Amino acid sequence: GEEMLIPTPCFVSYQAEAILAGGAAVEIPSTMEKNFELDPRALEAAITPQSKAILLGFPNNPTGAVASRETLLEVARIAEEHDLVVVSDEIYDRLVYGGHKHVCFPSLPGAKQRTLLLGGFSKDYAMTGWRIGYACGPAEIIKGLVRAHQYTVMSAPTTAQAAAIAALKEGEPYVEQMVAEYDRRRRLIVSGLNEIGLPTFEPKGAFYAFPKVSVTGLDDETFATRLLDEEHVAIVPGNAFGAGGEGFCRCSYATSYAKLETALEKIRRYVNRL
Repeated sequence: GEEMLIPTPCFVSYQAEAILAGGAAVEIPSTMEKNFELDPRALEAAITPQSKAILLGFPNNPTGAVASRETLLEVARIAEEHDLVVVSDEIYDRLVYGGHKHVCFPSLPGAKQRTLLLGGFSKDYAMTGWRIGYACGPAEIIKGLVRAHQYTVMSAPTTAQAAAIAALKEGEPYVEQMVAEYDRRRRLIVSGLNEIGLPTFEPKGAFYAFPKVSVTGLDDETFATRLLDEEHVAIVPGNAFGAGGEGFCRCSYATSYAKLETALEKIRRYVNRL
């Protein structure tokens, strides 16, 4: 079937959505050594006559990676040369740290006419559960989305629509406070995991750290399961996020600073017993 090229590790639904649509998911693994950023050369090498689209998810869940402008310009070039649609999931676009900047893919030269931009309020405005999202793209692509959408969802909840408008009009000061607090937690968890002995690259976006747990001699599923059983700390095995995730675990810092301090102490105690 037609292929969607998906940089991994990535959000767990991407591959399944491609398969449900009757296509095939082609994974393009990234590595910690390259800060989990997409390698354009690997992307281009994976293209076949069946390739129809590229699915980008930056800032990234689970790694926290942020794609550089230079990398995205290369992706735009590749998409144009091979006539590929780009689906760019930018749900974490406001959650970037340390002076790094998010680049909106359709804003790049020549990219708008072939890009479907996905976004929402769940992450940027802490409205997870209010279920407000959006898609922007060329009319022909949107028409296809509407044909499927009208039979699966009636509409976004009215109260959530009103809340989204309020967020846009009045939410900016609170977003800035939230980003500053996430950044504080990010620095705590990254330094803490590295001090424990779990190599963790600095995530530049989203609200996840992605430590390498294979250094303990355990695979990611065993590490996460035993940590939950023994210390009641929940993290997600990296292999759930596709190729390149094996040997890592996703740690969310979307909780209080105090709870993160407690979790790090429990992880330290657990690792010291191994």
